[in-house]
Amino acid sequence: MDEAGWDVEPGDEIEPVVQAVGRLLKVCREAAGLSVSELAEALGYGEDMIRKIERGARIPQPESLDKADRILKTQGHLRAFMEDMKKARYPKKVRELAELEARAVEMLLYSNHNIHGLLQTEEYARALLRTWRPACTPDQLERMVAARIALKSVFGRSPAPEFSFVQEEVTLRRPVGDAMVLRRQLEHMLEVAKLPFVELQVMLTTRANHPGTGGRIQVLKFADGTGMGRTDGDFSGRPVSNPRQLRVLDLRYCIIRAQALTPGESLVFIEQTLGEL
Repeated sequence: MDEAGWDVEPGDEIEPVVQAVGRLLKVCREAAGLSVSELAEALGYGEDMIRKIERGARIPQPESLDKADRILKTQGHLRAFMEDMKKARYPKKVRELAELEARAVEMLLYSNHNIHGLLQTEEYARALLRTWRPACTPDQLERMVAARIALKSVFGRSPAPEFSFVQEEVTLRRPVGDAMVLRRQLEHMLEVAKLPFVELQVMLTTRANHPGTGGRIQVLKFADGTGMGRTDGDFSGRPVSNPRQLRVLDLRYCIIRAQALTPGESLVFIEQTLGEL
C-alpha cells in the first residue's frame, strides 16, 4: 500500500503539479464511472492511498499513472505526467543537485567521513542513512535511498563528465552496516574506478597536513566556464559560484589530489583493504 508513492514535502514548488495530477485522476475516475474502491482494487492499492493521491497529498508512482491511464482510458492524459512524478518523488535538494550534475562536465569530489554518495551501493546507502538521528521513518528512508541511487544516473550520460574522487582512508575501513556490506561497497568502487572517465584516489590517514581537514569539498565545473562548489568548512556549507570562492576550493582540491595516492596506487590499496575483511 505504501509503495504507491511518497508524501509531498510542505512548500515544495512541485506541490501544485502533484495536486493537479490528483485532481485529474479523480476527474478521469469519475468520468469512467469507477468508485475509489474499484480503482484501488484495479491498481492494487488501498482506498486511503487513492484518496491521498487524488487530493494531492501523496506522490503517485509513475508506473501507477501508466496503469491508471490504461484502466481509465484517458488516452495518455495521465501518462503525460509520468516524467513530472519521477522528479517529484525525490526531495527538492536532490532534484536541484541532479540538475546541476546534469550540466557538469567535471566533478571534483573529496570525502573525509563516508563513501561519497555517487560511489555508494544501495545497501551501503541504506545502512548509512539508518544511522541518522532522529531516526528516519521507513517511508523517509526508502525515499532518501531511492533519491541517492537515482543521482548515480549521471554515470550513464553521454558524454559523461570527468570524475575525480578522493576518499579518506577511514571511509574505506568503517564497516557501515557490517563487514559484508563494506566488502561489497569496496568491490563496487573498484568497478567504478575502471570507467575511463573516473579517477579514484585514496588519502592515507598518515597524510595529516593537507587542506581537507575542514570537511568535504565538492566542485562542479560547467561547459561555459562557470562552476559551483561547496565545503563543510567555509561559506556556511552553502553552494557558491563566485569565481574567487571557487578558486579557493579548486586550490584546496588540487593540493589534496596531489597528496593522495595515485589512482593506480589507490586501487591496489583498496584491494588490500578488501583482502583484510
